[in-house]
Amino acid sequence: MAARPLIAGNWKMNGLQGAAAELRRIIAGARDLEPATDILVCPPATLITSFAAIARGTTVAIGAQDCHPQAAGAFTGDLSAEMLKDAGASAVIVGHSERRSLHHETDAEIRAKALAARRAGLLAVACVGETLAERKAGGTIAVVGGQLAGSLPDGATADTVAVAYEPVWAIGTGLTPSVGDITQVHGFIREQLAARYGGDARGMRILYGGSVKPGNAAELMAVANVDGALVGGASLKSEEFLAIAAVYL
Repeated sequence: MAARPLIAGNWKMNGLQGAAAELRRIIAGARDLEPATDILVCPPATLITSFAAIARGTTVAIGAQDCHPQAAGAFTGDLSAEMLKDAGASAVIVGHSERRSLHHETDAEIRAKALAARRAGLLAVACVGETLAERKAGGTIAVVGGQLAGSLPDGATADTVAVAYEPVWAIGTGLTPSVGDITQVHGFIREQLAARYGGDARGMRILYGGSVKPGNAAELMAVANVDGALVGGASLKSEEFLAIAAVYL
């Protein structure tokens, strides 16, 4: 069975309370998209509770951008997966390249966060991807394979984990890999998931991320084993975000 597409928006460190108006526009437009795709909005942690209240009973889900591996404790400034669930989130991004590079997160730490998400009943959207230097050195498959092996927990299913392939050099740059490159990497990811998880891998969603916008979404989403997108800057504008999701209609 083909995986149901997921279009997820990563707002990163953007958005104040007034951004609720943008969320309402996304919700209004998402009603027509419900038969075709799932919609997830991941705002800053300060907005999760208010956004979840607005989105309750609609076709739009609210997620978070990171979590701490532990359920509670002396971790000033951190938020546990249980806290995010309590605030109204249904998913959490783990291992985004900005967390890997700016916060020096390791594969083991990301795996612990994915396990925390499962413990709390959240979908973990686990990110993998190579840098430009790694790609130029021909290391894309080795890097992505290592991240998959180290970052994903044992026993993952389609209900607990989605994978997002985001080539680091394409995030926010306007650059995207070729269709052939994406086909190769997503096919490799599917093979690795199948080898590790067997039948449970069939429904696991593999998202593409990295300068996804309305102008290239149709081509990117048509690639084999691309089950949706993790959208950055374009997800901040309801019109662009909905146009990306609309490619599945």
